[in-house]
Amino acid sequence: MKPVTFVFAAAGVVALNLFAAPLFAATDPMVGGAAMYDTKNIIENAVNSADHTTLVAAVKAAGLVDALSGPGPFTVFAPTNEAFAALPAGTVDTLLKPENKAMLTKVLTAHVVAGSLSTAEIMAKAKASPTGFYNMITLSGDALSAQVKGRNLYIIDESGHASKVTISDVNQSNGVIQVVDAVLVPK
Repeated sequence: MKPVTFVFAAAGVVALNLFAAPLFAATDPMVGGAAMYDTKNIIENAVNSADHTTLVAAVKAAGLVDALSGPGPFTVFAPTNEAFAALPAGTVDTLLKPENKAMLTKVLTAHVVAGSLSTAEIMAKAKASPTGFYNMITLSGDALSAQVKGRNLYIIDESGHASKVTISDVNQSNGVIQVVDAVLVPK
């Protein structure tokens, strides 16, 4: 879009260039009590969220920090601490053991899709599908499906468990985070 310039004369000449930059900058979304800056990458932002300490610990244990700090772009369906706490007792502790690194990596990469997908884009694709589902393949090679129910977006894992997107479109320099309320479990 070409910039539009209006010139007003009064005591002097003032030029107003619309569409060159927003008059008011949008605020950075808050996740887990911390601002998420679109100039920082997924890891740089996630480490500041009090709601994602379990996810961050798991990403570190799996050795995925460098990958998720890379250029991407990635869409990360990021489970909260409450989502991890809802897993059967001992699951997180078991996954964090060094001997289970491969399994932990598979679980975590089952939450990541290549590309930067907004909720509006995912919802539109699900609504346009004859089945009502938009299917995605994760970095682990597992399948996720997105479904719209009312005004909500749900991400469904291969076992049929649904996770609701609770905070959407947290833009990052290397993708987007969609906060979800359940852990997506690959088969």
